[in-house]
Amino acid sequence: MANSSYTEARRVHDSFLAGMEKRCLIWMAGGLPAWVNSDHLTVLAGVSMLGAGLCYWIGTPAALLISIGLLALNWFGDSLDGTLARVRHHERPRYGFYVDHVLDALCMLFVFGGLILGGHISFAVGAGFLVAYYLLLNEIALATHAVGVFRISFWKFGPTELRILLALGSIRLTHSDFVRLGGHDYRLFDIGGAIGIIALVVTFITSALVNTRMLYAAEPLPQHLAR
Repeated sequence: MANSSYTEARRVHDSFLAGMEKRCLIWMAGGLPAWVNSDHLTVLAGVSMLGAGLCYWIGTPAALLISIGLLALNWFGDSLDGTLARVRHHERPRYGFYVDHVLDALCMLFVFGGLILGGHISFAVGAGFLVAYYLLLNEIALATHAVGVFRISFWKFGPTELRILLALGSIRLTHSDFVRLGGHDYRLFDIGGAIGIIALVVTFITSALVNTRMLYAAEPLPQHLAR
């Protein structure tokens, strides 16, 4: 199946760390040995996130600290695979886009499945976060196809910033799952998950409305039907 007729969507990545991250990734891609290819990095990203989820399930302080290293490995593999392909001019835009989205869905399931099984987040909040995340993931994929824009970050926040928050949360979990607010104890990840659900749902609704309006303006009803 040839790529000659395929036009890759415009990538939008304007998170807080995007500029610095891009320079770092290009530098690292140039230093990788020739036998390492983008598929190796993709597998590393998936295995690392599976390992992080298992560490959250185990829940010991040592396992939680190991999860931080695995999150870093996930960043290395997931962020560098596409950069390496572009630096070496080995782009596979359809394959890369599809596999990355499948991997994103699985990795989030691994992490929040581990958090739920480890008792670090309640089932309702963890499941709610996954539903909200998959809604936005679906919106991103649909917009990439229909609008031609692949948006990686929203509101200056992207996957790298999410990994950093997870790593900070992992450090806190080594001391306790709970934080005290207003005289009551709450799970740290329940609070963070609830905030995340709100942010994801608002982002989904905003993006869907903007893209629907844009597409309707581009493809309006004929005037006689509109009347």
